[in-house]
Amino acid sequence: MKQAKVLTSTDTRKVLLYITAHKHSARNKAMFLMTTDCGMRVGEVASIRICDILNSDGSIKDSIRLSAEQTKGNHGRTVVLSQKMQQELHNYLSARFKLKDLLAVTLTDTTRALFASQKNYQRGFSANTLAQHFHHIYKGAGIDGASSHSGRRGFLTNLASKGVSVRVLQELAGHRSLAVTQRYIDVNQTMLQNAVELL
Repeated sequence: MKQAKVLTSTDTRKVLLYITAHKHSARNKAMFLMTTDCGMRVGEVASIRICDILNSDGSIKDSIRLSAEQTKGNHGRTVVLSQKMQQELHNYLSARFKLKDLLAVTLTDTTRALFASQKNYQRGFSANTLAQHFHHIYKGAGIDGASSHSGRRGFLTNLASKGVSVRVLQELAGHRSLAVTQRYIDVNQTMLQNAVELL
């Protein structure tokens, strides 16, 4: 089975420009960045609830603890959120609820889906529906060969090119096997050049 295309920085910019120009831009941008900046699987993104990312004081958590039911392989994992990603999630929830301070959101039913769909505001997207949604976004942005897994592959490849160890990448990806993580990394000319420049 052919692997999903690894998004380049140019591809990512094109996708973000496309998202910004269309409906539900705050939601779609946050969902897309959950794959490219957190390395999340599309099924994991679809499964997140508001309570998974929102602290009781209305601030955004610095990590998401996914249960075995929310992730692949029947074992939970922790997804670390950068400060940039925390801000993106805050921006999205602020736009969704039309609030600057998210404390009021904590007083509502926070077991609702983080990313609400038009069809099911309570439950949100299914993994399959969200995969199709990403397909349409990539197609609209003119990115050939991309799939819902492209952001995750790009996440691992980009970190590998910056010198992050494969063991750390394995933990960030939630893989049990180092060999699986290595298959996600797309070795490119820049990485090869940077490696020989270390000599």
